[in-house]
Amino acid sequence: MSANEGKFAVVLLSGGLDSMVAGGLAREAGYHLLALSIDYNQRHRVELRAAGRVAQALNAMRHIVLPLDLTAFGGSALTADIAVPKGGVGDDIPVTYVPARNTIFLSLTLGLAEVAGASDIFIGVNALDYSGYPDCRPEFIDAFQTMAALATKAGVEGHPIRINAPLQHMSKADIVREAHRLGLDAGVSWSCYDPTPDGKHCGLCDSCRLRSKGFEEAGLPDPTIYATRP
Repeated sequence: MSANEGKFAVVLLSGGLDSMVAGGLAREAGYHLLALSIDYNQRHRVELRAAGRVAQALNAMRHIVLPLDLTAFGGSALTADIAVPKGGVGDDIPVTYVPARNTIFLSLTLGLAEVAGASDIFIGVNALDYSGYPDCRPEFIDAFQTMAALATKAGVEGHPIRINAPLQHMSKADIVREAHRLGLDAGVSWSCYDPTPDGKHCGLCDSCRLRSKGFEEAGLPDPTIYATRP
């Protein structure tokens, strides 16, 4: 029997490949899963439908889709009328960065975890492919862990909720291989920042390029339908 048998974990699901694999690893470790997705009025809303499919594939006990309209703030190509870049992955923080998104999302996830009596949170952040995003770095996850222990009743009483980022140091190819090993259908996940009107991955945004490269480097077939092949 797993040491985590009977324990609950909240998985922050975006609908993407990374969060699906993070959830798959939580399930493999023996946790009962609660899934949380944030409807922040993002332009690629197709990802919320993907999150529903992923939650079902992971056998989540419950999937909450929480509305939080970040278009009121804007400041990102995902929440404002700013073009999604299609020129290739760079080293700078891209305009697809949503200000403080993971800080906001993890805070909400922490609240749900405490109410549900969950011992753990799983998030699919990755520092290798998304090193330009400050809220995907190990330093951020470590700092949030410290804050979570200080800011919650569970933490103050000596039972801090653990923040797990199992993909932190994996390449996209590693993540693709993990999805395959876990028996997850990567085709139900969604990565594109700028989907076409007929529901295809654009093939040219940073996320599409990283996804396609991951499957290629993993030597596994890519089930994604791209409008333009990366």
